[in-house]
Amino acid sequence: MKKRIGFKTLGCRLNQFETDALASKFVGLGYEVVENSKDTDVFIVNTCTVTNQSDQKSRYVVNNALNHGHTGMLVITGCMANNHKEQLEKRYPNAYVVDNQQKSTIPQLVEAHYNKEILPSNQNVGGVFDYAPAAETFHTRSMIKIQDGCDNYCTFCIIPKVRGRAVSRPVEDILENIRQVVGFGYKEVVITGVNISRYNYNGIGFSALLKQIVDIKLDFRVRISSIEPDSFDEEFFELLKHPKITPHLHLCLQSASESVLLQMRRMYTYKLYKRIVERLREIDPRFNITTDIIVGFPGETEADFQKSLDAVEELSFGHVHTFKYSKREDTRAARMSNVVPEQDKTLRSEELRQAANDSKINYRQQFIGEQLHVLVDTVKDGYSKGYGEYYVPVKINQSLERNRLYTVKITGIEAQGEEHNLIGVVQN
Repeated sequence: MKKRIGFKTLGCRLNQFETDALASKFVGLGYEVVENSKDTDVFIVNTCTVTNQSDQKSRYVVNNALNHGHTGMLVITGCMANNHKEQLEKRYPNAYVVDNQQKSTIPQLVEAHYNKEILPSNQNVGGVFDYAPAAETFHTRSMIKIQDGCDNYCTFCIIPKVRGRAVSRPVEDILENIRQVVGFGYKEVVITGVNISRYNYNGIGFSALLKQIVDIKLDFRVRISSIEPDSFDEEFFELLKHPKITPHLHLCLQSASESVLLQMRRMYTYKLYKRIVERLREIDPRFNITTDIIVGFPGETEADFQKSLDAVEELSFGHVHTFKYSKREDTRAARMSNVVPEQDKTLRSEELRQAANDSKINYRQQFIGEQLHVLVDTVKDGYSKGYGEYYVPVKINQSLERNRLYTVKITGIEAQGEEHNLIGVVQN
């Protein structure tokens, strides 16, 4: 009888890539893979620690599994395992706590456990790029990891501590990874990492890598994951015109106040960010720019916050992830004075969320009557759902084939709920 292994992934697309690669490896080893802890022999929680709330969510997932009777092997990995390893080992003495550097060795650890050849996880030799291309994943898009770690050291960010210094994956490994997953049947690849715009391997930068990716003589489309707006060059803007590259970037802003950006130690100004957005919209007026904005950073005034609020309308974001500033120990921002009261952060967050919601609806309305090429990823209850090239969710009221591209005419926007899916019909 097959052993059942469950996964829960929190946080970024990099974690999603690593979970997909692990799940695919376990399928190859003969395990039945599921996305929960119910009746599983092994449960792996791939944690996030970017905020205090992320820590809370990660602990909740582990506690929930244990409270609902999980008695099998428990593995806690991801960034929280790096940031709070001793605390987690003390709190969950029967769990294996595996850091990011050893995450790729979890299949060997699980096999050793069941073969009664138990070794501490840190005796396994792993690496941040030691993941085989995933043939079977939880997604219809294949994540392609090109880079890990970060050297920016923003004052609010714990990631350099838990992911380490920036390292880039060899070019040919990336290209071969893409060839393999497209051969597995994937129609879209997502380029991901911690700080992908700083990719550099033996003098080949991000734009040069992207050029080699789109030159692969196979049929697939390329989506670029979250990216920092601090190192774009002219070649990058030209490459965004390539038909393989989807017109969407998650371009991290964090604040539209120049003084707050300076205190955050971000590597760009709002003036530069705005110019980048203008360049993108010159390439395609409907280019979808989504972003992250932090409210209530230490010292943020009402005037500073208003600048971020104005930017949401000015730049017509397709989606905004709003975060209330969360103090992280071992960061410079944790030692800053002029702390914004929690009540003020909550009010600002609510105001920004409403502005972001209005911006999202306004952005999506321009697609009504247009055609999008939708990659279907969900089929259930008589409807299908997927994402078009602009990374806007589209719902179709019929059962279609998963992992297939359809030309869909957009007829409206779903009124109920917060997702505001576009509604469409398949064109013959």
